[in-house]
Amino acid sequence: MSKPIGKPDRIVVALGGNALGDTPAEQIERVNHAAHALIGLIEQGNEIIITHGNGPQVGMIQNAFAAAHNAIGTPEMDLPECGAMSQGYIGYHLQQGIGREMHRRYKRWHVATVVTQIECDPDDPAFQNPTKPIGPFYTEEQARELMAADPEKMFVEDSGRGWRRVVASPEPKKIVEADSILNLLDNEFIVIACGGGGIPVVRDYADKGCYKGVAAVIDKDMGGELLAEDCDAQVLFLLTAVEHVAVNFGKPDQRDLTEVSADEAERLADEGQFGKGSMEPKVRAAIKFARSRKGRVCIIGALDKAAETMAGLSGTRIYA
Repeated sequence: MSKPIGKPDRIVVALGGNALGDTPAEQIERVNHAAHALIGLIEQGNEIIITHGNGPQVGMIQNAFAAAHNAIGTPEMDLPECGAMSQGYIGYHLQQGIGREMHRRYKRWHVATVVTQIECDPDDPAFQNPTKPIGPFYTEEQARELMAADPEKMFVEDSGRGWRRVVASPEPKKIVEADSILNLLDNEFIVIACGGGGIPVVRDYADKGCYKGVAAVIDKDMGGELLAEDCDAQVLFLLTAVEHVAVNFGKPDQRDLTEVSADEAERLADEGQFGKGSMEPKVRAAIKFARSRKGRVCIIGALDKAAETMAGLSGTRIYA
């Protein structure tokens, strides 16, 4: 039976980092396209908070600093700072793209980006077993030299393509800027927050419990799920490159799912039906959000069909 959700007052919209392109020029073009869909969601009567991926963008920033360091000695930039830079410039492009679309439609809403930190548990087991590859490829000799120079960094061989640094992917616990985000929402801002899952930070009790950045990556879908919970959203809307979640994806018997319970989605995920690095994290985040409070729904669908998906004409709905 279909689970009607009506028209929610508040939704979190998550844009995939790959959906934003690989270059600044591509990103501007795709953001302009996304802005059309985003403003369409507001015109349907929704209040939106936007989050986004940043994998390709952080990689570009890291590679640029690594090349500059090797060429002219520019100081290297670590992962928390690269994440902050990506949040800033992706947010800037989104602000401009949404602004242009509002101008076309004679709307006068406000839009702002919040550079967002996510508190993690320093004892999270992920810190003892870093698995998330980041940054450029190195030869084995280069990787071992880098590890000798900085024992806190770990590099592993990556599928025959070379050696890459790996970092932890801890569970997000708290959005540091949650009150600022809610204050902006209460003052009728379109808010862009938690880009790339947010910048991971931990409490430094040697410095009066202040926050400090850590070289880690928050899963962007779980960061978006936490944002949706903390902002009291009714819907988490994960926009990606495909129109539906599917079982037997890419096979002759592929079956698209239009709606599925959290229990069934979990069973399918446990069976390995969804891509580990692509669809499974989205489905896991959807399950967590749907179970977080009665009536909450996660919708996974295509960016270019955002309005149709929100109206129930496309996409996959996951409910508790």
